[in-house]
Amino acid sequence: MKTRQLGKSDLNVSAIGLGCMGMNYHRGPAPDRGAMIALIRQAVERGVTFFDTAEVYGPFTNESLVGEALSTVSDGIVVATKFGFDCGAGNSGVPNSQPQRIREVADASLQRLKRDHIDLFYQHRLDSKVPIEEVAGAVKELIRLGKVKHFGLCEVGAETVRRAHAVQPVTAVQSEYSLMWRQPEDELFPTLEELGIGFVAYSPLGRGFLGGGLNEQTKFDHANDNRATLPRFTAEAMKANRVLVDLLEEFGRRKSATSSQVALAWVLAQKPWIVPIPGTTKLHHLDDLIGATALTFTPEEMGDLQRALSAIKVQGDRYPAAQAQMVGR
Repeated sequence: MKTRQLGKSDLNVSAIGLGCMGMNYHRGPAPDRGAMIALIRQAVERGVTFFDTAEVYGPFTNESLVGEALSTVSDGIVVATKFGFDCGAGNSGVPNSQPQRIREVADASLQRLKRDHIDLFYQHRLDSKVPIEEVAGAVKELIRLGKVKHFGLCEVGAETVRRAHAVQPVTAVQSEYSLMWRQPEDELFPTLEELGIGFVAYSPLGRGFLGGGLNEQTKFDHANDNRATLPRFTAEAMKANRVLVDLLEEFGRRKSATSSQVALAWVLAQKPWIVPIPGTTKLHHLDDLIGATALTFTPEEMGDLQRALSAIKVQGDRYPAAQAQMVGR
C-alpha cells in the first residue's frame, strides 16, 4: 500500500483509508458486528492504516466497533473521529461545539476507541453558536494535554479554514469529493494548498453510485439508509446520472479496471495530498478499492476522461435544503 502525507503535517497514512460509517450507520441494515471487526482487521493486513469514524455514527456504536477491531494493532494505525453534535436521545442532529462538550466527547471517544490519544479530531459540522476560534482553541488545549494529535474540520469553506488555522494548525479538511461533487476544487483546494493542509475525501464513490450497482430501480426503504432522503438518489436522478457510470465502465475496460477503481484513481490523481476514504462491508469490495492505488493515467488518458466528464452535468442536489445549510460555510 502506498502512503500519503496529509498536507505539510507529520501525519502519513495509507493512500486509501477506510470509512467505517456504513458498517452500522446510514447504509441500511447493519451487518454482523463480528464480520465488520474481521473486515477492519483484514484491511490492516492489506496495508490500510487510516480509519474514519465519529461519535454520532450510531451514536457511539461505530466508535466502539472500530476500537475493538483495532485494539490489537495500534502501531502505525491512524484513527480519525469527530465531535460537533449533541448525541443524547433525539438530539443527534443538533450541532454542539461548546468547548466543554468537545472535552467530554474526546474523553468518551478515547474510551470507546480503546486508545490513549485521538490521531485526528474533526469538528463534524460547524456550530453557528460557537466561533470557530473557540473550537480551535478547545482542540489546541486537548493537543497540549496529549489527548489529541491533530485537528481537522469537516465540510467548511476557505474562510473558516483560515480562521481556525490561525489559532490551531489544521492538519486536514474532510469533505465530500468525487466525480459527482467537485465543488471543493473552486476555493477550498487553493486555500489548502497555500496553507499546507491535507484533504480527506468522503463518499469518493458518490455513496456507492459510481460503483455501478445502483440504478433507478434501487429502493432505499430502510430507516437506516439516508440515501432515501437525498435528491441525488431519486429514481429520476439516478437514471439521468447513469451516463457517468457508463463512462467509467467504458474507461475501465480500456484499463482493465472496475468503475470504482477508475473513480478512486481519478480522486487520487487530483492532488498528492488527497486521501479518499471509501466505505465497504465486503472483503471483495475492499480488495477492489485497494486496487485503485495501482491504477495510473497517462496525460492523454486523463485528458480524454476530463473532456468526457466536462460534457456530463450531474443531476440532483447532494443534500436536502435543510442539511445543505450546514455544509460548505
